[in-house]
Amino acid sequence: MLTVSIILLLLVLLFMGLPLVFAIGSASMVYYAAADINLALLTQRMTASVNSFLILAIPFFFLAGELMNACKLTDRIIAMARAFVGHIHGGLAQVNIFASLIFSGMSGSPTADTTALGSVLIPAMKREGYPAPFSAAVTVASSMVGPLIPPSVALVIYGTLANVSIGRLLLAGILPGFVIIATQMAFTYFYARAKGMPRYERATLGEVGTAVKGGAAAILFPVIIVAGILFGIFSPTEAAAVAVLYALLLGLFYKNVHARDIWQAVVNTAMGTARILSIIAVASAFSWIMVRERVPSTIANAISTVSENPTIALFVIVALLLVVGLLMVASSAEIVLTPILVPVILQFGIDPVHFGVLMVFCLIIGGATPPVGVLMFIAQDIAKIGHGQMVKAMLPFYIPLFTAIVLLVLFPQISLFLPNLVFGQ
Repeated sequence: MLTVSIILLLLVLLFMGLPLVFAIGSASMVYYAAADINLALLTQRMTASVNSFLILAIPFFFLAGELMNACKLTDRIIAMARAFVGHIHGGLAQVNIFASLIFSGMSGSPTADTTALGSVLIPAMKREGYPAPFSAAVTVASSMVGPLIPPSVALVIYGTLANVSIGRLLLAGILPGFVIIATQMAFTYFYARAKGMPRYERATLGEVGTAVKGGAAAILFPVIIVAGILFGIFSPTEAAAVAVLYALLLGLFYKNVHARDIWQAVVNTAMGTARILSIIAVASAFSWIMVRERVPSTIANAISTVSENPTIALFVIVALLLVVGLLMVASSAEIVLTPILVPVILQFGIDPVHFGVLMVFCLIIGGATPPVGVLMFIAQDIAKIGHGQMVKAMLPFYIPLFTAIVLLVLFPQISLFLPNLVFGQ
């Protein structure tokens, strides 16, 4: 009854609008007091959860992404995407999707992707005759790849909480990212053909070369991170620091990053890091409560009553994550649920690296789904359309998104191939 009361208290506090960090912290304090546990243990667990060398990767990747955005590479990325895929049916819509794949390697953030690319591509698509709701929807859907392609703060957070190799996780997100993009491009191809949407002439080899030269800096960003980890040159945390240095050097090379941009990037990083680490700290204390009260084993037993098949169990957990994503911001939900669900999936023999990729992807879909749908609000504001139009336009794009989820669940090797190839089974 105490566990149920604490969970209900947490939900009530969240419903009242209390920030997540205070809601979790308050619920945890009530439990410690009711269970007659010394509150000093609460602060010890909070401190221990963020006292980690690995966790330094979070602010570094945050800062690297902010600095890369300040380098204003958006136009170069779009030009490169147009040279590669602009000739496919859907033209600028295909460019939008492919550009998200490249941009995600800079920011690792769907919010940055939607804002930066959407502010350029949504008006451009409208000028070329694409419906405004469709332009906004394709921008939101394609941004889902952001948290999977290195650098990925979401995967770093998961790895820290689940005690899973950050290097394996960063590699594990690459092929699923391509699968997500492929399903969306295939869907857009048939949709555009049916609607008679325009496309560009195929780019010449010279035009492709010029575009690649202009956007090479954006491509090299994730390559340097991944290659450095693969060849043992630096650890994931050191890779994040190298990413910051690369972004700074790139700003000096292009001469378009000023002192005020760097300062703003530092401020944004400090605010974002403080928010994430404070939630991690209180969530660690709350997860200890859940483990002490055997909540993970209870969930596992409940799923076992449905089926003991790992694949079916994973589908059940995925459904749970999709529902949670409707109601909570992805980063917050990830921090709260990771310590609870990882013991559950381990009982079913599910690889935690594979699960981490699935978890991040499923939760981030909430950003493209009402009622939270932060990405939808950003895109509809840029496109200057109503929320009803935005929701209606998004409905077809759930087809490729859910198709990608099914493929990732049924074929775990999509996630595990690269980590197993590099690090072994």
